[in-house]
Amino acid sequence: MSINLKGTGVALVTPFRKDGCVDFTSLQKLIEHVISGGVEYLVVMGTTGENPVLSEKEQKAILDYIVEVSEKKVPIVFGIGANNTQTVINTIQKTDFSNIDAILSATPYYNKPSQEGLYEHYKAISNVCPVPIILYNVPGRTSVNLNSETIIQLATDFSNIIAVKEASGNLDQVMQIIKNKPSDFSVISGDDTYTLPYVALGMDGVISVTANVFPKLFSNMVRASLKYDFKNAQKLHYDVLDLTNALFVEGNPSGVKAALEIIGICEKYVRLPLVPVSNFAYDKIKKHIEKLNKIK
Repeated sequence: MSINLKGTGVALVTPFRKDGCVDFTSLQKLIEHVISGGVEYLVVMGTTGENPVLSEKEQKAILDYIVEVSEKKVPIVFGIGANNTQTVINTIQKTDFSNIDAILSATPYYNKPSQEGLYEHYKAISNVCPVPIILYNVPGRTSVNLNSETIIQLATDFSNIIAVKEASGNLDQVMQIIKNKPSDFSVISGDDTYTLPYVALGMDGVISVTANVFPKLFSNMVRASLKYDFKNAQKLHYDVLDLTNALFVEGNPSGVKAALEIIGICEKYVRLPLVPVSNFAYDKIKKHIEKLNKIK
């Protein structure tokens, strides 16, 4: 079981119209934008895709559409997670994986399981999942940290657990995972801002939000980092840094959707309980985009 996770995966947003319906026309523009921009793979129905507010029917329709539009030009990673292990298992068992290359599964939120509980959760998923699994550690959203020892044990015990998207923000934990992981296990940045230093430490790339907006710039930064061309990587990193920070000031994906509206890909609408960014944040994002367009 393998998928090449080197480079940049993009955590796709789900465009909406003002009436709240999925905007498939804009979704096509986004897919074409990021693929032509050189991203290595697409991540569908992650947090950035607002999967908690999409029905099962909508999620399937979005996945099917992305598969059709992308024409197998890049691999597809599909987000399947929940805080009920059996729900994840049931979803996996009724999912058609013929066009899915891997799944991304976040740690269970709200329940706050122990490390043993997290291990058993992913063990149960591993036993039924027919494609590779990427663990997703994002304690800022789930209130539970999948620690380095548990990640390494899962990577060692289950051949279809092939990577972790690490977004703990804990530098020591990141280094312990990279240092002690199996050689064929990938570590992927879940923080756009830290991607360059993380790759310098040994990560394999990123699943990026910013790459929705500037896929070529961000992908080139990651590729330069992976080639140890840090002079070029640093320039690109600092070029995009202010925009990246601005995208998250009032929450994700509200910020990135504002940016995508500014560049003409889709409108800024999100579904409740999220709301669009303030006019102040919108104008700040716009200024950073205008600055980037001048130096590209």
